[in-house]
Amino acid sequence: MTTAIHPDGTHEPATFSVPEAAALMGISPSAFCRAIHRGELPALRVRRRFLVPIAKLHALLGLKLDPND
Repeated sequence: MTTAIHPDGTHEPATFSVPEAAALMGISPSAFCRAIHRGELPALRVRRRFLVPIAKLHALLGLKLDPND
């Protein structure tokens, strides 16, 4: 898992796995993978695995990453 490191030293994941991202969207992992292959959802391919950038997925869903915004 990749992580984002904040100036205060805290860490948080920078990517979701496909099952995590699919759960957030309320769809099955296989439906999420089909959407990735169609170019409808963002993902990075690392060997045989897809990683879903959290910031891009949140932007697509219209969610804010920073609760102070």
